[in-house]
Amino acid sequence: MSFLLTPEAMSFAMFVAVFALLMFGYPVGFTLMGTAMLFAGIGAARGIFDLHLLAALPLRVTGIMNNDLLQAIPLFLYLGVILQRTTLAADLLNGLGELFGRRAGGLAVATIVVSAMLAPTTGAIGATVLTVGLMSLPTMLKANYDKRLASGVVCAAGTLGTVLPPSIVLILLGTTMQGAAIEAQLARGQLVTQPLTVEDIYLGSVGPVGVLLAAYLAYVVFVAWRHPERCPPPPGAEARPDYRRLAFTLFTPMALILFMLGLIISGLAYTVEAAATGAIGATIYAFARRQLNWQRMTETVQQVARLTAMVFLLLIGATTFSLVFRGLDGDLLVGRILAAVPGGSTGAVLAVMAVVFLLGFFLDAIEIIFLVVPIAMPPLLFLGADPVWLTVLTAINLQTAFLHPPFGLAILFVRSVAPPDVKTTDLYWGIIPFIAISIAALILVWAAPGLVTALPRHVETQRMVVAPASPGQMPPAPASDESPPSSADFAAPPAAKSH
Repeated sequence: MSFLLTPEAMSFAMFVAVFALLMFGYPVGFTLMGTAMLFAGIGAARGIFDLHLLAALPLRVTGIMNNDLLQAIPLFLYLGVILQRTTLAADLLNGLGELFGRRAGGLAVATIVVSAMLAPTTGAIGATVLTVGLMSLPTMLKANYDKRLASGVVCAAGTLGTVLPPSIVLILLGTTMQGAAIEAQLARGQLVTQPLTVEDIYLGSVGPVGVLLAAYLAYVVFVAWRHPERCPPPPGAEARPDYRRLAFTLFTPMALILFMLGLIISGLAYTVEAAATGAIGATIYAFARRQLNWQRMTETVQQVARLTAMVFLLLIGATTFSLVFRGLDGDLLVGRILAAVPGGSTGAVLAVMAVVFLLGFFLDAIEIIFLVVPIAMPPLLFLGADPVWLTVLTAINLQTAFLHPPFGLAILFVRSVAPPDVKTTDLYWGIIPFIAISIAALILVWAAPGLVTALPRHVETQRMVVAPASPGQMPPAPASDESPPSSADFAAPPAAKSH
């Protein structure tokens, strides 16, 4: 049989076809499903694809709908839409800016902090960047901010939703990485005794995200100290703000968001429960502020329904694409390609990160997660990469790619809402310092994996100490003494495959 008629050649053509169609702007979910069904039909006609595999598709879709973690997505989207459709998010920005009084750089610092607080409630990079751009860019330009600094702050702040827990991007990335980790363990012949949890990913991202956020703020403070004329205080700024008014317009919603994040990080509540708490609290607060009425509530629910349908359509399209791709032995092809990359697991991780970085020029984070993670991550985990470290590394890589000129999505979105006097070159020059900071954070995570893995391991150790095994409970499985598999091991994976 010639190579062009083999299942692996078909799987490669399938990946190329879906990427080419996405470049034409077709809806991602329908593109993934349509391409999968087309190549399933072609493969069945050539006798290289078993159509009985598609019988597993309803069970996969049902599993997506029953996933407890994914049920938090509509709640986070609802919270984000409430903040955006009312003046609550703008009040946060203005209130934080007032806290700085007549000090330079206050609006820029407030933009970064508010973006960090809004990050968990947004489902896509475009939504965050557009929201931050519409709220803060006109305000900073009206205060005579340097155009390069203002646009750079908006671009960088808008991409924080990729890496800040518990953002929807991290939820989806963690969910798909869970499946990849289980598949890699089964391929190695191991029992799945300690599956990857999204809480581990949240904890692993705390250190790198803290470094990244602190570096962003430090850069803005340095510019305000050395060049205060680039970021002056807004006209009419008071030396001492009205703390009574800020207590209601600023500290109440800030306390609500921080309380929700604290519930998740501390483990006192599941993600879906914390998201429901935040959504209910935001609704009550918006009604109390008279920012929400029944008509606006109806519009909010309709918008949330549309956004939720979009996300789950992507999930269904991705699972359909993955099923057909594996049925055409595409996973074996990817495994052999990564095993042949020089440098073993290190070279393979670098190759996948390079692909993710390039895709970040053209696709949103959610689209990249569904397209790359189910295909490329199981071989990397099989080669010995730590799943938490690999997840956080991927998230920071995506965040960096969205900033990179000339095709970074953050730049394109800010360009669409920026006034005409802000030139595209202003965006390019303004984002360079933040790109340097993100690349430095990426290198730090690569060079010091302990920055990611130390906190999850510490928390797990504390849990084992606090809650020892009961007399009737099986003790944890002992650590394996075998060395991590080599690339040669993956070149010949087990014959039995699970679709």
